[in-house]
Amino acid sequence: MDTNRPLEIETRLFINNEYVSSTSGSKLTIHNPADDSIVTTEVQVANKRDVDSAVGAALAAFKTGQERGTCLLRLADLIDRHANRLLSLETLAMGVPASGMSFMMPLVSKYLRYYAGHADKIAGETYPAEDGLYKIVTYEPLGVCASLASFNATFLYVALKLAPALAAGNTCVFKASEKSPLGALALGELVCKAGFPPGVINFVSGGVETGIALSEHMDVAHISFTGSLGAGRKVQEAAAKTNLKRCTLELGGKSPALIFSDADMDLALDCCSYGFLANSGQVCVATSRVYVHEEIAPSFLRALKQRFQDAKPKMGDPSSMHTLFGPLADKAQMERALSLIESGKNDAELICGGNRLGDTGCFIEPTLFYNPKANSKIYKEEVFGPVLVVKTFKTEEEAITMANDSLFGLSACIYTSDITRALRVSALLEAGTVGINKNFGPSVETPFGGVKTSGVGRESGKMGLMEYLESKTIHISLSSAG
Repeated sequence: MDTNRPLEIETRLFINNEYVSSTSGSKLTIHNPADDSIVTTEVQVANKRDVDSAVGAALAAFKTGQERGTCLLRLADLIDRHANRLLSLETLAMGVPASGMSFMMPLVSKYLRYYAGHADKIAGETYPAEDGLYKIVTYEPLGVCASLASFNATFLYVALKLAPALAAGNTCVFKASEKSPLGALALGELVCKAGFPPGVINFVSGGVETGIALSEHMDVAHISFTGSLGAGRKVQEAAAKTNLKRCTLELGGKSPALIFSDADMDLALDCCSYGFLANSGQVCVATSRVYVHEEIAPSFLRALKQRFQDAKPKMGDPSSMHTLFGPLADKAQMERALSLIESGKNDAELICGGNRLGDTGCFIEPTLFYNPKANSKIYKEEVFGPVLVVKTFKTEEEAITMANDSLFGLSACIYTSDITRALRVSALLEAGTVGINKNFGPSVETPFGGVKTSGVGRESGKMGLMEYLESKTIHISLSSAG
């Protein structure tokens, strides 16, 4: 395979190690959010019949077994080799900057290699027979596992969802977001090259109907979803109404950053500006609520405003290596963000930004609000865009109370030079992940997920593997009477 060949766009479904046309005849149109141009009008939409076909292929492959670790390692090597070509498809479909997100593909292959190492090390347990019973616990794969991904980091979701499922011995059907399906579909070719048997990994495309068909399917044993709270509820409801399949849900957040008076000011500013604006704020762990101690608030806000204004000229064509910040994923995403910004203008002080950037594409100026009303939409709802709100606090207790006053609990950040305070506050924050003196980012060894309405279950690390295994307990009587 020539890694330097011209960019090709695969639009068909990938089922049973073959690219096939959908039976629905429906197609998705993908626009480039940087300039509104049409990338393709031919992305095949999987209907219930196509989903049945993909799940059927996965079920048949599950019953035959597979060489999990070896294939995952080969796939990691192939992704490394074709990283630029794969990432360019995401740039076309949802505007992820080629420069700012170059870390993603190495992280994807790192996840694949990490879980490949687990594939032949899933051990059971034994317990002493003190009560006359010899006790064994084994861990077994679930069967067919389905994955529904958000648009903002398709390849990372491939790694977080498929790699542990495959390492545990399951087979998979993966649906990328209808906003960014191109990258996932391109992986089918690499799946074949990696040596995965037919049916082990399947990629389908489509919108809500395709996702519900997977969520309701009686032969799907587990479904992993990343996306909005509303969509996640529908996935869980569909799973509950059918076969009570296991669900792993990552549903975003409105994450807080707490900046104490002894914080490294430049570090906190960098993380709350350029760090927050990565992928134009379309990051689930983005700390879009900033709480800063009142002693340093005036100087912090002035410097933060300057950084947001400096970021504006660095927003543009995501295919350019000089661009740091790209557009929002599509017009629907842009219009929702602009609507929340307009409501925010009535409920908070607009410090900078607040408008669409240009007349072409889905760009929004880096936007900063100060002192929003407690129940305002701009303060409570996840924007998923380059929009930050700032409030001040007097005491540590007040900061913690405000940080926890949210339906969400995915992540949080603490900026302080006092490690005792950092650990004390992190224990009191209602969040599944906490970054101290840094923006939180995933690590292959540690679990990732949220509390409250930010989700159910964990991805990444050993806990991510256990989501795809079922325990079986066996008791053996050692008495002569049996």
